[in-house]
Amino acid sequence: MSPAARRATGLVLVGVALAVVCTFLGFWQWGRHVWRDGAIAVVETNWSAEPVPLDTVLPTSDAPLTDDDLWQRVTVVGHYASDGTVLLRNRPVNGTPAYHVLVPFVVEDASAGEAADPTQAGSVLVVDRGWVPPGSDGSVDVTPPAAPEGTITLTARLRHDEPASNRDAPAGQVQAISAEQVLAAGGVEGDTYEAYVAMTAEDPSVEPVPGTLALPSTDPGSHLSYAFQWWTFALGGLVAFSLAARRELQDGRTAGEADVPAPAAPPVTVDGVELWPTRDTPRPRPSAPDVPRRRGGRDEDAEDALIDAQLGEQDSR
Repeated sequence: MSPAARRATGLVLVGVALAVVCTFLGFWQWGRHVWRDGAIAVVETNWSAEPVPLDTVLPTSDAPLTDDDLWQRVTVVGHYASDGTVLLRNRPVNGTPAYHVLVPFVVEDASAGEAADPTQAGSVLVVDRGWVPPGSDGSVDVTPPAAPEGTITLTARLRHDEPASNRDAPAGQVQAISAEQVLAAGGVEGDTYEAYVAMTAEDPSVEPVPGTLALPSTDPGSHLSYAFQWWTFALGGLVAFSLAARRELQDGRTAGEADVPAPAAPPVTVDGVELWPTRDTPRPRPSAPDVPRRRGGRDEDAEDALIDAQLGEQDSR
């Protein structure tokens, strides 16, 4: 294989590898786009849906919450264990530093009065009641608004339980909304759910209440445009490297042809006379004719004549 062919093969392989990588990156962005579209559809469907009893979505306290039930409003009857209130750290709201107020809610009837007998009584549900600002100097000594006392009917939106955090936090605070960590930090015992809820209404209600939690984002992001960009890079890179490989092959052939000398045109003889090749064909350079070499020019001849005359005068004397 010639050097030009080797270089061309290397360029093609690089172009193919680049195209494969960019194609996979495009499909990865496409998958994120599809996932994001599905999440937005769930928000738009469940956000405006009518609330349903908690036990219709979570039949038992250990039942997993599906993605299709996220943001679904549910109702449940019970009472707050206010002594177990915990603050969630490092969770800004609309770019503003804030603590989320997490209060354990002891379930008395997960059917909210719809069933003949109370369901899931004694289970503990973690409720995010809203947010409060930090102290003026960033102090963690914050007193959130008190939750209502006694039995209430809670309306809230279902959220996935977050993974437990391994970061330390001051007493009475947590770094994630993990139900087990929240109950442990608040000193509350009981079977909890694999989900938590964000409060939207309480009956009876109290004033004041923590700040309203931010709405979920329905921005689809740039995943779709990124996918098409990666696919464009894949096609463009493959074409560019293929053209570069073709140029290498063409340059190699041109260089090989330049290295081969052109054959001399054969002489043409007409009536025994050898003629020169035509102007378009190369012709050999004629060798110098073997003729006597002239001795100088006219100035040298005159000088020789003058010297001869002077010599003749001397001889005559």
